[in-house]
Amino acid sequence: MIRTLFVCTGNICRSPTAEGVFAAMVAEAGLHTDIATDSAGIESYHIGDKPDPRSIKAAKSRGYDLEPLRARQIQPSDFQNFDLILAMDSGHLARLHRHAPPSEQHKIRLFLEFSAKYPNQSVPDPYYGDWDGFLSVLDRIEDGCAGLLAHIKTRLL
Repeated sequence: MIRTLFVCTGNICRSPTAEGVFAAMVAEAGLHTDIATDSAGIESYHIGDKPDPRSIKAAKSRGYDLEPLRARQIQPSDFQNFDLILAMDSGHLARLHRHAPPSEQHKIRLFLEFSAKYPNQSVPDPYYGDWDGFLSVLDRIEDGCAGLLAHIKTRLL
């Protein structure tokens, strides 16, 4: 089993969207017994909360269900429990590297490193923006998740 963890600031916009999109793609590929996914936030602002209603609505418009997800904060054990820890932006990437044990550093990657259309970019935070920002984030996440799934498939086969 390959375990993936998506990380953003508060775990209510970008990372739960990535979790929901990736879980749907994994299920569609018939790999739900081979790949597990979760998400977390760097900060504790929203622990226990649902994703932002705008994230839920944007995801739902493309057939993804984020309703069951709840925000949580990343824990020290996550560095051992996950195979890939995917930062939504360069700030998250730096913070994850600062907090991860030396033996787990190799697991931390910038999420859009796997993107064909937006390689090595940050996923912008849509929280303070308008509706189009949530759709733009979803575009980036769908592309990144497709690339991530292709990458993981090469490890599984």
